[in-house]
Amino acid sequence: MGAAEEFRFDDLFAGLSREPDFDAPELQAYDAADGLILETAADAVREAEPGTVVVVGDRHGALTLGAAGVLGAAGIRTHQDPLLGERALARNAERLGLAESYASLPLGPELLSGARVVLLQLPRGLDALDEIAWEIARWSDPSVRVFAGGRVKHMTLAMNHVFARAFARVSAGLGKRKSRVLTVSDPVPSPGAPPFPKWGNDAALPFRVAAFGATFGGPTLDHGSRLLLAGLIPSEDVGGGAGSVRVSPRPEPEGPAAAPRRIVDLGCGNGVLAVSAAIAFPEAAVIATDQSAAAVAATRLTAEAAGVPDRVAVHRADALEAVPDGWADLILLNPPFHTGATVHAGVAHRLIRACGRALAPGGELRIVFNSHLAYRPLVEQVVGETRQVARDRTFTVLSAIRG
Repeated sequence: MGAAEEFRFDDLFAGLSREPDFDAPELQAYDAADGLILETAADAVREAEPGTVVVVGDRHGALTLGAAGVLGAAGIRTHQDPLLGERALARNAERLGLAESYASLPLGPELLSGARVVLLQLPRGLDALDEIAWEIARWSDPSVRVFAGGRVKHMTLAMNHVFARAFARVSAGLGKRKSRVLTVSDPVPSPGAPPFPKWGNDAALPFRVAAFGATFGGPTLDHGSRLLLAGLIPSEDVGGGAGSVRVSPRPEPEGPAAAPRRIVDLGCGNGVLAVSAAIAFPEAAVIATDQSAAAVAATRLTAEAAGVPDRVAVHRADALEAVPDGWADLILLNPPFHTGATVHAGVAHRLIRACGRALAPGGELRIVFNSHLAYRPLVEQVVGETRQVARDRTFTVLSAIRG
């Protein structure tokens, strides 16, 4: 790679924006791994026929637009699990005049059939990588080469082992700019049964839980959601687990708090909260919303398994954009605390701020979070009068009523 071409990558990256994704001064729309992936794969991308280059896990467009704008790839197919990443790519592509260079597609055969070059930003979780590796091996051309990169601090040898279940060759390149690229080839002709969806059972739940590779929390009832449900739906089965736990039962005043009729699960993940609410409040309509394609797919399966698919409307959406103003009697929120691999409280702040618009007068926000994050002042400011419902060694559950 010549110095002139490397400068072109840097120039393109400098023009990228995270908009409309959550942004902060310390966050960028690209990282050094994007550049190293493109540098490592440059010859393969240039030689690829139109329609045979696929990008998976692009954060905000660096890989897709670098391959198109600098390396000349045409007919790129790309998959991003987060909706906001997909929208950021679209805005960046429009601004750079590259909107016609790619198509966004779901993970599966439409994305990967006939692929010969795959550029991959390594996901944070091994389950997500397992699903991606299986899909590439199952659908791509037998000659496919995968260039999978990430920041060294987030990479582990276990990633090589995951790839090795679906590919015969996995090699690691030299580290550069605190990043590294794995080059993977020779897909196993029959990589076995699809690893996802996975199903889980919990004694506290009267239904099975589904998850795909990128579904936050997997097919389980995570501890924060367990504690939130303990105060929302008092029972002997749903509790906060081991350790010191204080839980206040849900009050029974007149009005929406007594029997919510319109409920939102914001950031629904595997659907545990949405489905639990639909079962506990059989007269209620439930909206489950998440920006993750894997979360939306998992929630739909969890609702079907519980027998409530007609009462849980599932949307892939940014925050509460699928919920009308003043619609919700109750919003359930177990917010993420990271954006990509970066821990950042601003992601949760953004979701909390969205709740004020969507809550009906007298409506309730029920939120669980790691206690040290201290979200209560913001909840009180955005929603209204707030009380602590539950607390244990790690998590706090708050109830806030919109005035």
